[in-house]
Amino acid sequence: MTANPALAVRQTINHLEMRNIVKRFPGVLACDHVNFDVRAGEVHALLGENGAGKSTLMKVLYGLYRADEGEILIDGAEVSIGSPTAAIEQGIGMIHQHFMLVDELTVTENVALGLKSSRGPVLDLDKVEARIRELSGAYGLQINPSAPVWTLAVGERQRVEIIKALYRGAELLILDEPTAVLTPQEVEDLFATLDRMKRDGRGLIFISHKLHEVIAISDRITVLRGGALVDTVPNQNVTRATLAKMMVGREVILVQDHAVVEQGAVQLALHNVNALGITGQPALRDVSLEVHAGEILGVAGVSGNGQRELAEAIAGLRPISSGRIELGGIELGGIDVASWSVARRTDAGLGYVPEERMHDGIVQEFSVAENLILQDHTHAPISRGIFLDFGAIAQRSRDLVRDFRIRTPSIDTPTRSLSGGNIQKVIMARELSRNPRVLVAAQPTRGVDIGATEYIHERLLAQRRQGSATLLISEDLDEILALSDRIAVLYEGRVMDIIPRSEATAERLGLLMAGATAG
Repeated sequence: MTANPALAVRQTINHLEMRNIVKRFPGVLACDHVNFDVRAGEVHALLGENGAGKSTLMKVLYGLYRADEGEILIDGAEVSIGSPTAAIEQGIGMIHQHFMLVDELTVTENVALGLKSSRGPVLDLDKVEARIRELSGAYGLQINPSAPVWTLAVGERQRVEIIKALYRGAELLILDEPTAVLTPQEVEDLFATLDRMKRDGRGLIFISHKLHEVIAISDRITVLRGGALVDTVPNQNVTRATLAKMMVGREVILVQDHAVVEQGAVQLALHNVNALGITGQPALRDVSLEVHAGEILGVAGVSGNGQRELAEAIAGLRPISSGRIELGGIELGGIDVASWSVARRTDAGLGYVPEERMHDGIVQEFSVAENLILQDHTHAPISRGIFLDFGAIAQRSRDLVRDFRIRTPSIDTPTRSLSGGNIQKVIMARELSRNPRVLVAAQPTRGVDIGATEYIHERLLAQRRQGSATLLISEDLDEILALSDRIAVLYEGRVMDIIPRSEATAERLGLLMAGATAG
């Protein structure tokens, strides 16, 4: 473990260029002669829908993929980057969306992992720790080098990843969706760090789907669509609407009409619900909340604070250890449905859009039509006694494909072959077509395109107008603020507070998401 790698004498990257990059996969042209560049001292944002080619392009730059055509130049000289090790040797680092840390090791041990020691077989962790403290001070990356990684918050783990890259001499840093799991306060801290790195002469590539963040942090913005370059524009008077249109190829409604809807009776109520997580540790701690007809109750929180367990407990997929769950049509204080099966809850009017759509939302090998009738295949008109009515199935499936704008070659197409956004539309179509009294929507737009996001938001608000009670669980604060009537914040399985949308700000929600008490 060398305490002072190439960092000691910085070899700056003044200008990195990717010229005419082509990357093909079987049946897919992922990058079609793409040109991209980044300069020292700038943040260059990379935008595009899922499948636009941005991740592929960055994997080529970081040596995870080898381009079929094209070249990479650093300060005018062509370089070969055939592996992440080669990229690091060229001064290129990457912060992945899913952190690459060993939980059981300390911060210092994680930073030193894989590097040679300057003392042969004797570890020089003291020198590594000293350098970590230098980097922490220089870039505002406050961290305890002796802390085990498993004890760190999400934002702190990201700081470790950045320190790892800087320790290895990164002059150009690729950040893949770096704010996806951060609170608003952590995002502010990250942006302050990026600004220091920029002023220090480093080049930064910022990949994000959050348009307001792209506008806030970037100097230039490149948009890809369908594997091809749409344009590179300076961040001067650019708007979210302009960027969205570049990404999708048409006008996109970014803010849906959140008209006032008269709320009705409580349709979902939880009273002091407790449940265990997959590790056997408490995941929900005395959770109490109510959702009314005609209301969207948003649930905000950093990933891993009980959101998934909450959705599964309501849907009947996770047993609760204590408490009560009451669904619409049942007077409060009446029958507890916590022991009911998933099917019985579904028949009582519960709709469920799961967080893991590929695992819990569809049967991948089934056709679009088969997935669309999963909940109703035992009921008329889909079935007649013990026999399925294939004519009725086909007609209903065609109607739903049309009404929910599902892009599929046919209703007989295997669902696994659809895009993520269209798979999500299949699930939404199946659940919403049943006109549920209560809808639990867990991360409904995670990983889907901006066009599909626009449509899913539109449908959720339509359900609200029709009187459904919706529990919207999302880690995207913009989504929560745009759609919710009230917002509950989960932290370590507890409801920190429930506040009206009119009183909610990103700052206030961020404090609650970090465990601060209301007040």
